[in-house]
Amino acid sequence: MHTRLLPLLALCLTAAPAMAEMVLTSPDFADGATLPEAQVFNGFGCTGPNLSPALDWSGAPEGTKSFIVTAFDPDAPTGSGWWHWTVANIPADVAGLPAGVTAETLPAGAVEGRTDFGAPGFGGACPPEGAGPHRYVFTVYAMSEASLPLDANASGALVGFYANAMALDQATLTATYGR
Repeated sequence: MHTRLLPLLALCLTAAPAMAEMVLTSPDFADGATLPEAQVFNGFGCTGPNLSPALDWSGAPEGTKSFIVTAFDPDAPTGSGWWHWTVANIPADVAGLPAGVTAETLPAGAVEGRTDFGAPGFGGACPPEGAGPHRYVFTVYAMSEASLPLDANASGALVGFYANAMALDQATLTATYGR
């Protein structure tokens, strides 16, 4: 019996240590919950406060030099989803964004890109009436570069391209909202 346990013991001793995984949370909503009214758009028939949620992240891998945060609705009836928010070039020593953050209150060096509403900044939830709940996927990406060539005119698709091509790791938090 002893000899059968030796290979298992050897495997346990030589296995790579578990890596920490990135985690994204919000004090404003839990994963899978309904997005609060504070995050509803003010326009397109919606009358919400249009405030970005507070987001906190941890577990970024070694070598992280910046972060990107995005908010995307894959259920929008466009054929390509809807970009509600992009923030790039968030310094690596930042571990979250406060609720209601604006271009003026972002960490130094960070930049908001253009949403599908046509302007930079957070654009809250506003699905078509009667369409049922949409998913709003908030993602933080740990980036290998400190600064990417993105500005307030960068589309969500361009920010998404950089995020998906260069991320070291990522974490998501999803909420739903319907009207």
